[in-house]
Amino acid sequence: MSKVKIKFCGLFREKDIEYVNELKPDYIGFILTPGFRRSINRKTANLLKKHLDKGINAVGVFVNDSKENIEYFTKNGIIDTIQLHGNETPEFCKGFDVPVIKYFNPQMFDKINDYDTDYFLFDSGTGTGEKFDWSILPKSKKPFFLAGGINKDNLKSAIDEVKPYCIDLSSAVETNSNKDYNKIKEIMEIMKNE
Repeated sequence: MSKVKIKFCGLFREKDIEYVNELKPDYIGFILTPGFRRSINRKTANLLKKHLDKGINAVGVFVNDSKENIEYFTKNGIIDTIQLHGNETPEFCKGFDVPVIKYFNPQMFDKINDYDTDYFLFDSGTGTGEKFDWSILPKSKKPFFLAGGINKDNLKSAIDEVKPYCIDLSSAVETNSNKDYNKIKEIMEIMKNE
């Protein structure tokens, strides 16, 4: 059984990059559609990616965004993977030249068979940080990311019960809306022992 991977989403400060470069998660996420609390612009994303350890996969998170905007980030090497976190159609999700993660909340679980992306992401909603009932997860042959209300207290049970490809955290590793080194470190310690 391969080790479950970990992603920390919503990085927006150079300090966040220093934390992850030291602690080495598998993935980090940049929110690249404007209008969200952790959104960053092209210039900031470019700067952060330049400082990011090459061994960490940078995911660009987009919500109902344009293909042109998404491709700006892939063509300029700012992101390695695309995460589509809105109501994108199956057609829209095709034709990118990097791996694509497609998000689904419980109301959309019945649509997963319409999509043929590299990965799925199951979450309670867009950045709600709320846990949902894992027993309703759709059966998926695709590797999937699990998000939504996962923290140090239920991380082990999420891994054991759900067996995701990757755990996706954001607010669980924050204090006062900023990424917290000690919280990231604590999660990485738990993951090491899994």
